[in-house]
Amino acid sequence: MLGYYILAGAIFLVSMYVSNKLKSKFKKYSKVHLQNGMSGKEIAEKMLADNGITDVEVISVAGQLTDHYNPKSKTVNLSEPVYMQRNAAAAAVAAHEVGHAVQHATAYNWLTMRSAIVPAVGVSSKLSNFVIMGGIILSAMGMALGNWVFLIGIGLFAMTTVFSFITLPVEYDASNRALAWLKNENMVTPEELAGSKDALKWAARTYLVAALGSLATLLYFISIFLGRR
Repeated sequence: MLGYYILAGAIFLVSMYVSNKLKSKFKKYSKVHLQNGMSGKEIAEKMLADNGITDVEVISVAGQLTDHYNPKSKTVNLSEPVYMQRNAAAAAVAAHEVGHAVQHATAYNWLTMRSAIVPAVGVSSKLSNFVIMGGIILSAMGMALGNWVFLIGIGLFAMTTVFSFITLPVEYDASNRALAWLKNENMVTPEELAGSKDALKWAARTYLVAALGSLATLLYFISIFLGRR
């Protein structure tokens, strides 16, 4: 299992780097104040209106970088700094989350697919590591059942990996929609747009690192399974 811990450690370090970079970028662009004077809440509400979406509410939630769109309650949930502040970072995040609302309203295929497998992924993400470890222990004890349990665990983990990769086009598309709207509607200056684009680029990289890390871990588990056969 030494190899697993080395891999997990490497993934953790890369994730921490990207996460810290994201935080520094948002701190930087939080100082780039919007010339239009609009808050994140106002940006979100205008983008919703411009896309003809009238049944989605923009609300404030506690924390930082806790922003998300909830398709069940049809709410754009903005963290307190994004909800209230009037800067390039807030504009980027607010528009990005509305991008998800637009995806929902237009039945964007990747979002529909991701939403459909959320319940199954919720179960598999909780069980996969326990089942894999159980399979390894049973195999070490010389029980033939161990390989089957291990294989089931790999299948469960594979589902979370698939989910991670389905999430990528959803996130990148939401950012593209956000940036296109900010530019086309002249909501930001070129400098503000550049800051918004850079902030969203690093936000997207957190999802990319998560997906690649999940794939690397899955391939590692598969290699162990094949080596035991």
